[in-house]
Amino acid sequence: MFRFSMRILPLLLVAIYLPQITIAQQVPSPAQKYQTVEDVLYREGNDLTEYMTERCRLDVYHPRHVRQFPTVVWFHGGGLKAGKRSVPDALTEQGIAVVAVNYRLHPRVKSPAYIEDAAAAVSWTFKNIENYGGSAKRIFVSGHSAGGYLTSMIGLDKRWLAPHGIDANQIAGLIPFSGHTITHFTIRAERGIDGKQPIVDDMAPLFHVRQEAPPLLLITGDRDLELLGRYEENAYLWRMMQVVDHPDTELFELEGFNHGQMAEPAHPLLLRFVRKISSRASNPTGL
Repeated sequence: MFRFSMRILPLLLVAIYLPQITIAQQVPSPAQKYQTVEDVLYREGNDLTEYMTERCRLDVYHPRHVRQFPTVVWFHGGGLKAGKRSVPDALTEQGIAVVAVNYRLHPRVKSPAYIEDAAAAVSWTFKNIENYGGSAKRIFVSGHSAGGYLTSMIGLDKRWLAPHGIDANQIAGLIPFSGHTITHFTIRAERGIDGKQPIVDDMAPLFHVRQEAPPLLLITGDRDLELLGRYEENAYLWRMMQVVDHPDTELFELEGFNHGQMAEPAHPLLLRFVRKISSRASNPTGL
């Protein structure tokens, strides 16, 4: 586990940003351009409601003229009740693609609709990213707050991707930013449970710890500034992943940053993680 001090954070961020250059070096020239394909409907079928057609859409931001690039599927925050998709500025022009996803929101829908949408968007990415030049072996899932919760749920609980013919273990890595690891407070509210009453049931990522899960990078803000016990929740997930002998779980606490502020300094950590895992896919023997 790591706790970043504000006194050393600038130097650490400089060091962390350096590996980005390696990702960007995959592009053929400094004049590499990127393209965004917008408003793609990622759910299919004859039973789509008007609200599904409105909300179940994504944007694909990707490098042009590059093959086999990594992709980050990004879920926005907003407590499962608000928010809209966007590509984080810090993830642009980094030699990766970003699939920015909208999903249905409370109170128009209730659990598990949010997770079903997230799984459908990740499935769409697996089945379509190669059409844009990306690699299906380098698909990462991330998001902030509610988006972090969705990230962990579809990556740790295999039942959500299974109907799409996707094994959650195919995900290259999970990078939840300050996400619930207990059952989400909006889902608890749907059951009449107060937000200060912690619940760990099958709608909690903690319920689904397992040894063979994808590599996991947990990032939160300062434990004294975060929402309720958000750092401690993630620390417990980190601990339980050690207990089940998961080989690749990391936890970072960004000291001095609250829940809303922590995403910006977390992006360099995400990029370093994507580079590390992607390099394994390129050289699985480690030779």
